[in-house]
Order: sequence, then C-alpha cells, then structure tokens
Amino acid sequence: MSGAKTLVAHSIPPHTLTRLAREWLAEDTPNFDPAGVCVGSEELEAKLLCKAPHTVLAGSPFFTAVFAEVGCTVDWIYQEGAVIGPDAVTLTAVVRGPARCLLLGERPALNCLSRASGIATRCSQLKLMAKSAGWHGEVAGTRKTTPGFRLVEKYAMLVGGTSMHRQDLSGMVMLKDNHVWASGSIREAVKVTRSVCGFSSKIEVECCSTAEGREAASAGADIVMLDNFQPQEVHVAARELKNEFPALQIEVSGGVTPENLALYFSSHVDIISLGCITQGCPVADFSLKVQKQYMQISD
Repeated sequence: MSGAKTLVAHSIPPHTLTRLAREWLAEDTPNFDPAGVCVGSEELEAKLLCKAPHTVLAGSPFFTAVFAEVGCTVDWIYQEGAVIGPDAVTLTAVVRGPARCLLLGERPALNCLSRASGIATRCSQLKLMAKSAGWHGEVAGTRKTTPGFRLVEKYAMLVGGTSMHRQDLSGMVMLKDNHVWASGSIREAVKVTRSVCGFSSKIEVECCSTAEGREAASAGADIVMLDNFQPQEVHVAARELKNEFPALQIEVSGGVTPENLALYFSSHVDIISLGCITQGCPVADFSLKVQKQYMQISD
C-alpha cells in the first residue's frame, strides 16, 4: 500500500467504521436469521474473489469492520488502492469465523466493497486520462451520492485519486440557480451568504454564462462553476474570466462524461466535476466463497 493510500484509510475514525457496520448489519438482519440454523457456528474459511480484472481495491476498512462486528477476521492479500488482476479471478482476501457469522456479514460487506471499488476504479481511469493529457487540474466527484452511503463513496473517490469536492452542504457554499433566483441576484446571494460563512468557507457560484461568472467573481466568489457549457464555450469563457480575475478558480460541470472529458481540459480550468463518478458507475464484481473442506457436518 502506498503512503498516500495509507493516509486515506486512516482518515476514517474507528467509531465511524463501527457505527456504519452496525447500521448495515441491522438493516440486513433486523431480527431472526433463520438460515443461520442450518450452518451453525463451526469455524469456516471463505475466500474473497475479485472477478473484474484491473479493479482498484477500495473499501477494505468497511469490509473488515463489518466482519469484525460479527466476530470474524479478514486477512488481505491485496491492500487498499492496489490494482487487482490481471487474471479473470483473483484471490483478494481470506475471511475466517463461525459459519453463521460469515454469512451474516457477507452481503453488507460485499455491497460496500463492490460499490467502493467500482467508484475508485472509475476515478483512477479518469485521473489517468487527465495525467496522460498533461492537464494539471482536479477531477472531482459531486454531491450526487447514495443516501446513507456518502462517506463510503466520497472515500472511494480519494482512493481512486480524484477530489471529493464538498462533502455536504456544511462543507462549502455552492450557490446554484435556485439560490440566485430566490435571492434576486448573484451579487445579493454572495453578499448574504458571506455574512454567515465568514472567512472559513469558500463560496462557489453556478453560472450559465460568462457574464454571470463575471458578476460572481466581482461579488467575491472564490470559485465559478461553468455549468452545462459546450467544450469550446468553456475554453473561451474560462480564458476571459482568468484574465480578468487571476485568483478565481474555474470549475466545469454538467454534461461531462468519461467519453468527452478530454475535450474540457484547459490551462484555464482548475476543476472538472462529473456526476457519473457515483451515478451509474459500474460496481466491481466480488464474491465470497466458503471453502468446503472446512465444513463439518454435525451428527
């Protein structure tokens, strides 16, 4: 595991891992587990298999936390942030514990690992595209996350090498079209918001034209988002705004996909955010297989 990936994993407080693991287990098994009767509590070993070559492994702290809650241990062969493969099926970890507990933790743990690894893999691919093109800005996610699962998805973005963007409404101010319409103008929206957030939070304004971007920058916005611009329009608008406001950060969002990302690269663009990092992102294919030689049949 690289130093950077180690630091990312260490950013999750242990009590947060425990809380999430307990919530996921309680959701999946709210009372009885009838199927647990047929397997009992014999000690078993199960192999975690990755069936998606070139997957970036992400979510191992959550996977381990789920199994720890049910009295099982996990020994990882691949570590967080590693690229798994290239074989069609790759042994990734070994889980050991009582049979019924292994099966209690199986689905919540796999759901988390598959989702996180899928996001990290996509982020890694997008980051590589930017690096290959020589673009030095940040590829970022958005707040378009799954309710109740945001921390995992944001974490997976970091493992994949992209920016999380803001984590929630409290983390940074983003004034969108509805905020502007409700307050009357971009200038008024920025003014009122600044009186509340003070110096400690950046203010970003979603803009649909260069004129709106200029108004936002003049009002004191730190970041202007050029929203739903065509690639050529982005290059012109970003250059004009940067020339007039050199300290302004320019973000591009809306309609950006892995297929057209490269068209938006510009020396005047600092951030490109994509909702598809979390929405519609393929999950990585993992499975957990109990090893039959460990199973014992009771009399």
